[in-house]
Amino acid sequence: MNRNTIPLGRILGIPVGLDPSWFLAFILITWMLASSYFPAEFKNWPVAQYWIVGGVTAVLFFASVLLHELGHSLVAHRYKIPVKSIALFIFGGVAQIEDEPPSAVSEFWVAISGPLVSFALAGMYFLLEIPFSDFVPALAAVRYLAFINGSLALFNLIPGFPLDGGRIFRAFLWSVTKSLRRATLVAVGVGRLIAFGFILFGVWQVLIGNLGNGLWIAFIGWFLENAAVGQAQQQALQDLLAGQVVYQAMRHDCPTIPEGLTLQELVDQHILGRGRRCFVVTGENNQIKGLATLHHIQQVPKSDWATTTASSIMMPTEKIRSVSPTTGLRVALKEMDRDGVNQLPVIEDGVLVGMLTREDVISFVRTRRELGSVI
Repeated sequence: MNRNTIPLGRILGIPVGLDPSWFLAFILITWMLASSYFPAEFKNWPVAQYWIVGGVTAVLFFASVLLHELGHSLVAHRYKIPVKSIALFIFGGVAQIEDEPPSAVSEFWVAISGPLVSFALAGMYFLLEIPFSDFVPALAAVRYLAFINGSLALFNLIPGFPLDGGRIFRAFLWSVTKSLRRATLVAVGVGRLIAFGFILFGVWQVLIGNLGNGLWIAFIGWFLENAAVGQAQQQALQDLLAGQVVYQAMRHDCPTIPEGLTLQELVDQHILGRGRRCFVVTGENNQIKGLATLHHIQQVPKSDWATTTASSIMMPTEKIRSVSPTTGLRVALKEMDRDGVNQLPVIEDGVLVGMLTREDVISFVRTRRELGSVI
């Protein structure tokens, strides 16, 4: 989960959090409901009631979005696909699914599960209008939630990658072409066309005087375009890393430091002027004790560097995840993402033979791209 995300807890073992942009979305939706939608549909309420019902409805809407993302996550777990986290943000929510689905069938069911949850919620809220018909504030909330969940499901079924509909479209292409790469590139291309359509339609709305809706539609199109480009870049990265192993990118000169070295000495002697960010901490007889990184040093106040030793900040050996020289680079990157680290020790037959960092992988990819290794 992004370090700026505000954690809310775990649901079925999945971390759930709020992106700071969620608060802006909450304010905008509450304002829209309290100042426009509810006053037009339900007359003569006290002003405070409009705002209270608007705020409660906004919270329930984002709860619906969370259930939509949980639908994706539960089906992903069914297919043994790890889900890193769920975050609610200005455009709704996103489940960070770590791996690509193993098959076109699993892609289809993971993608469609979210809209199915939203359709089910729309039906549930529609049916709740009957028992709440005499309690107008509740009726107003469930009527809007029925509408918005149905709209959310339909919007997500637009075949623009990375929307759910785009992923369903990719699953269909995958099943026909038998190639996830080809299906992804076609789905991304269609997704970008749809995103540009949103942008142009939004601009047209602005030009005819519908400023608010036009800007919002154009903003959605911009977001979809960026997401599609990001997916295309991710596919390009996977192409560059395909068949490549850790040994080709790792650095063989792995700096070691004694466990009694102070942080001030570490910074002065090994970091400043040399640019090193990761060190193997050794004890007696050069026994490996752990791993110390620039991130660990940053957690200690500078005033304590002179008295804090490397052994007190290091990650102990038993907690370090490592890779072998023959591990695929794509697998190694996934390990870094899963553990939230920027480097991995490379160990062969119990001996440390090098270190792999994200910078090493980026440099390797850049070199391959410059040499035109992938056609």
